[in-house]
Amino acid sequence: MATDATRLRSTDDPRPLVLHVVYRFDIGGLENGIVNLINHMPAGAYRHAVLALTEITDFKLRVQRPDVQFIALRKPPGHGIWLYPRLYRLFRELKPAIVHTRNLGALETIVPAWAAGVPLRIHGEHGRDVGDPDGSSVRYQRVRRLYRPFVQHYLALSRDLASYLVDKIHVPASRITQVYNGVDSERFHPADRDEPALPGCPFAAPAHWLIGTVGRMATIKDQPTLARAFIQLLQRHPPLRERARLVLIGDGPLRAECQALLNAAGLQQFAWLPGERSDVQDVMRSLSCFVLPSLAEGISNTILEAMASGLPVIATDVGGNADLVAHGDTGEIVPPANVDAITDALARHALDPELAARRGRAGRVRAEQRFSMQAMVATYQGVYDRYQGAVDPRTDSVATRAR
Repeated sequence: MATDATRLRSTDDPRPLVLHVVYRFDIGGLENGIVNLINHMPAGAYRHAVLALTEITDFKLRVQRPDVQFIALRKPPGHGIWLYPRLYRLFRELKPAIVHTRNLGALETIVPAWAAGVPLRIHGEHGRDVGDPDGSSVRYQRVRRLYRPFVQHYLALSRDLASYLVDKIHVPASRITQVYNGVDSERFHPADRDEPALPGCPFAAPAHWLIGTVGRMATIKDQPTLARAFIQLLQRHPPLRERARLVLIGDGPLRAECQALLNAAGLQQFAWLPGERSDVQDVMRSLSCFVLPSLAEGISNTILEAMASGLPVIATDVGGNADLVAHGDTGEIVPPANVDAITDALARHALDPELAARRGRAGRVRAEQRFSMQAMVATYQGVYDRYQGAVDPRTDSVATRAR
């Protein structure tokens, strides 16, 4: 893969360059969406580069195209205004046709992109900020409104985020496109009859019924609520001790807390917390039910991956979760931070495996029909294509035909 900016300064390549800007390029749903977009968009349509304000990790190896540039600025905490001259020079050097920023942490780069004359500046809202899980922060709203004049189009990954942009940031609806993440339904598919056991896992079907989740073990993901619900499930339904098991995949500050809760309940042998795994598709196929106990979400990739894997999904009623899970059909939507609600939902599925299997099958169909990778790529490319040649350089505004 390209490792320096000179590889992008090609005057012979007619493809427009899309520069994807993020705060940090590491394991996460937002970053996974960028990887999927680059890997599945037709190679002849656009060139791509990824700019991280802080760092780029080995997560970049998931990008399969050899012509993608990765640039890390290693920005320290705080506002990056001192980076503006450097960003301005970088934008002038690379001459991207599109700068596409994601979430509040990268939004500030819109200003030097505008100053450098980048023809199209797009901003994507992928989920709630850690410090603003319900979108009520007036400070964050003011910051977004401050940068609003420099953004020509917005992409919102849920109906909730689209409404937030209209109601709180006062973005005209005509400048917003709502797009769902897509899922790779070939990589993520239901388990086969002869599916091998997950390497390292002490539990396996059919002897065990595995309840699991996958994600960063950070406050906003709220895995301790799931651990408490699992403990309560076994306390309320002792026969489930024979087969119900808990699998928490991911690393972070809450991993130790979850382990401590299970240890205190004497259930450490009923749970597996291996840390981060790269074989998420195999993890999904080993589970019997997927739970997302988050306090805030955009459009969850892991929910889509679980649905494509044929799993019933129990998810909290935050962000775009209810856009994905059809309550009562492909799983259940429950209130956030509610141990009893998750416990009850787990019991309904664990005590009725046929119900769980039926909902899992319905989730697979829903993922294929409504959340395909092809649909996601088509929406993004449609927005990119729509503006090509439609920006008036005299006014730096989008022409009427592109609205």
